[in-house]
Amino acid sequence: NQARQALPIEAVQGAAEALPFEDGSFDFLSMGYALRHVSDLRQAFSEYARVLRPGGRVCVLEIARPEGRMGRIAMEAYFRGILPIISRFAGRRGQTQELWRYYWDTIDQCVPGEVICEALRDAGFSDVKRYTELGLFAEYTGTLGEDDSAT
Repeated sequence: NQARQALPIEAVQGAAEALPFEDGSFDFLSMGYALRHVSDLRQAFSEYARVLRPGGRVCVLEIARPEGRMGRIAMEAYFRGILPIISRFAGRRGQTQELWRYYWDTIDQCVPGEVICEALRDAGFSDVKRYTELGLFAEYTGTLGEDDSAT
């Protein structure tokens, strides 16, 4: 409702695995920090390919599980320990502490980046790339229907 009031565009609600749009409707599709909540990754990427025009691009932003043991320990301590303590003093809602712990649990269970890249390729995307910033923020891109080699 807020988007409808603030922007002169139509807001449509849907699920990644069953997008309510016609084939070839878009040149670009993006998803931000919600991929870990998708129940069927391959179905979602197939839907992305379906609604994109040939040559269309996809960009998926997601939190990535730290790859190294020390990074994982540090991030878990931060999300399950430090942030809940800070939120207890700074926040007004009692649920905030538990939400930070839940957030870590979803990060810890994230699909590995290689699996995401493979699923994008299987859905018909080429020139698939993964870029990770600070070992935690991942960006996945690909192009539909191009003959570039996947990396």
